[in-house]
Amino acid sequence: MTGTLRAESVSKSFGGLQALADCSLTAAAGRITGLIGPNGSGKTTLFNAITGYERVDAGQVYLDDQRITGASPQRVFALGVGRTFQLTRIFPRLTVLENMLVPANRGRSTRDHRERAMDLLAFTGIERHASALAGTLSYGQRKLLELAYVLVADPAVVLLDEPAGGVNPTLIHHIADRIRELNAAGRTFLIVEHNMDFVMGLCHEVTVLDSGTVVASGPPELIRSDPRVLDAYLGTEADDD
Repeated sequence: MTGTLRAESVSKSFGGLQALADCSLTAAAGRITGLIGPNGSGKTTLFNAITGYERVDAGQVYLDDQRITGASPQRVFALGVGRTFQLTRIFPRLTVLENMLVPANRGRSTRDHRERAMDLLAFTGIERHASALAGTLSYGQRKLLELAYVLVADPAVVLLDEPAGGVNPTLIHHIADRIRELNAAGRTFLIVEHNMDFVMGLCHEVTVLDSGTVVASGPPELIRSDPRVLDAYLGTEADDD
């Protein structure tokens, strides 16, 4: 399983707001790359541009050597790029298992689909909730369901939008362990996250956005000590480390 995701000189504006300005990022195959920055820095806009939810004004997006700029979200997903959202997108009135079978039901649900769905629910640790309505899950469990749902298509690259946001510490560790296990099997990750302990303890590389522009990129230990990052993003908490 391989998958290098590249955004090259991507720009995107909304009216008079420049959300992304000549923004370039690489999520290398088989690596976990973090994407950090203050609110409004363009992180989710970049996710949306990569996955086809927003059309870019300039620049290109590539999966390995294939240009995917302007492809629909469905096409990007079919090519092997899955994503989660900052606010989980599940079907609250369906059971957890039914949520997992939604992609299969667009064609034909089979025993194989059900077995794979249950295997992924077991992998994420929520298989005991398979018959429960998804709307009854905790926020952290919904994050795990969304991750399991994305994995149904066996994507080479997974984009996670704040997987630790609003999640209790026990589940945060559980999510991190699942990401490490998937990455060890060769899956590429690009992760937007505000929890710096999560990012610095999990990611191989970290890219920092400010006002839609990359201001720093490198391994966590260098990013943690970069004065621009300390001043703008990590603040006094980083100074106390």
